[in-house]
Amino acid sequence: MKKLIFPALMSCYMALLMTCLITWINTGFDSGFWGRWFTAFYIAWPIAGFLVFIGGQRIRAISEKLAAKL
Repeated sequence: MKKLIFPALMSCYMALLMTCLITWINTGFDSGFWGRWFTAFYIAWPIAGFLVFIGGQRIRAISEKLAAKL
């Protein structure tokens, strides 16, 4: 279960923050912001989840190897 929860939470966290920031930078914060942001988040989260799910363990292993060398 841990292997499913981590990618779900990590991808949600990253997609939420990144889509919010990029939507704000590209379109500004006006009355339509929340709708534009939610559309971007709705598209980005499944993609981010898939990418974290397939690449997260490899990236964790690489980061552990790099940290051990430092």
